Amino acid sequence: MIGLIHGRIAAKMPPQLLVDVGGVGYEIEAPMSTFFLLPAVGEEVRLLTHLVVREDAQLLYGFSTEEERRLFRNLLKVSGIGPKIALALLSGISVEGFAHCIQNQDVSALTKVPGIGRKIAERLLIEMRDRLNGAQSLPGATTVPVGTSAEAEAFGALVALGYKPAEATRLLKTVEGTATTEEMIRRALQSAARE
Repeated sequence: MIGLIHGRIAAKMPPQLLVDVGGVGYEIEAPMSTFFLLPAVGEEVRLLTHLVVREDAQLLYGFSTEEERRLFRNLLKVSGIGPKIALALLSGISVEGFAHCIQNQDVSALTKVPGIGRKIAERLLIEMRDRLNGAQSLPGATTVPVGTSAEAEAFGALVALGYKPAEATRLLKTVEGTATTEEMIRRALQSAARE
């Protein structure tokens, strides 16, 4: 099992990226929540991974946080949920948002995610209720991305300040191109204050 990839990003084509590790290129699919935190092409990245072996392919999935990877693995245990649907879920809703939906039995929020119909949403509510551990089921649990990019550190700081992951990602999108972590946080907070 490949559990971690550390190398340079050779290419990014959402939801896929190519990571060069010592001259070997690994094709990895990642949820959009992870994709938004990736550094630029040519920079180093560190991703937690999950390898799916099928009869016709070996697919590698990458995640910026342990919470995302844990949820992905738990989703694969639900009957009728494959890697593509699990990836769509993680791209469309945060780990905390998913836990909130499960706790509140919110079918309508899950069906807003592309590719998730009512039957799958109801199955998720039933089968995932007992699978979420304490850290995932607490609303507002902090998920700090793995890695050392300024954007990942700023994301972690904004989440620690109480912003939801989706809000933090949106705020960081408004300050792209800023060099330091501190500057990104300062500009993101200024952007939030103007709203």
